[in-house]
Amino acid sequence: MADIDNKDQAEMDPADMEDVEEVEEEETGEDENSKARQLTVQMMQNPQILAALQERLDGLNGSPSGYIESLPKVVKRRINALKNLQVKCAHIEAKFYEEVHELERKYAALYQPLFDKRSEIVKAAYEPTDEECKWTADEEEELTQDEMKEKAKLEEEKKDEEKEDPKGIPEFWLTVFKNVDLLSDMLQEHDEPILKHLEDIKVKFSDPGQPMSFTLEFHFSANDFFTNTVLTKTYKMRSEPDESDPFSFDGPEIISCTGCAINWTKGKNVTLKTIKKKQKHKGRGTVRTVTKTVPNDSFFNFFTPPEVPESGELDEDSEAVLAADFEIGHFIRERIVPRAVLYFTGEAIEDDDDDYEEEGEEADDEEGEEEADEENDPEYDPKKDAAPPAECKQQ
Repeated sequence: MADIDNKDQAEMDPADMEDVEEVEEEETGEDENSKARQLTVQMMQNPQILAALQERLDGLNGSPSGYIESLPKVVKRRINALKNLQVKCAHIEAKFYEEVHELERKYAALYQPLFDKRSEIVKAAYEPTDEECKWTADEEEELTQDEMKEKAKLEEEKKDEEKEDPKGIPEFWLTVFKNVDLLSDMLQEHDEPILKHLEDIKVKFSDPGQPMSFTLEFHFSANDFFTNTVLTKTYKMRSEPDESDPFSFDGPEIISCTGCAINWTKGKNVTLKTIKKKQKHKGRGTVRTVTKTVPNDSFFNFFTPPEVPESGELDEDSEAVLAADFEIGHFIRERIVPRAVLYFTGEAIEDDDDDYEEEGEEADDEEGEEEADEENDPEYDPKKDAAPPAECKQQ
């Protein structure tokens, strides 16, 4: 706006003067808003400010709104009574899960004969009958007579090419492990020759009256790598509320695990590797080669988890290893052992993927509904949802 000199102001009507002042105030306000926006953009581009802001927001997450603190004492007193009831509910829930564990033990005994027969078929100790091998798919593929003849001819040729009849189902458990991302991430190339000897995985539950736990048993055929026929991993569980935080109880949790000693054949321990390092003598300047044995990545490290000290305190790396270990142990017990053949064929993996896709679609639908609600809001401003600067996207 052009400046108004004193002479012009003197000749202006008082009403006009008020209009000029209002315009000046609006422009001043716009300038301040513009500066504020620029400052905000600059702040949001600063990683340190963003980190501090995120930390602050994390601290506020779940913070009380102040409503509870504002209630009269007599009401707070009644809330305490409700909390005490909730603690009693948590203890009843713990008993419920103890009985569930007893049911798991009962039904494990019913499942085991079927799993034993599965193991016998896999390791060629039992040949299933023609009746046992019949399988009717939901949708049978229709073949013409010519196609059937061609198929029979190819199968016959394939049989002729086979020099020997394979026994059982070769590499059954190794294939299961390689098909499941959670397990294949643990596998190394040097583990595979050993896992070809894995014949069965069994789950054993703790005896009645004993602390809740389960043991994974890995049964191996005779091999050149170690003398053990069974490797074990035991997971101890707790199904009772924590006295210091009873409301966090959400069913049984794994609290610790113990592996077993592997009796490796000399030179076959894949959990260790030998490296050579050159060392230079500071005084004489001579160089010598030193051989060192260091840990090596391997699936078989699964049987030597970090020990939990009596204090219960672990460093971050050990905590991460144990958290992953607990997840793997639970997954093997709950999914792999009961449905091994479906993970071998890949059908269970497809089902898992479908579940993830459905969850993703539900999340997308919810986001879409939220966006639709925002767009229907008369005060909704799409400019506020514009993409943030590149620096913000990387945080």
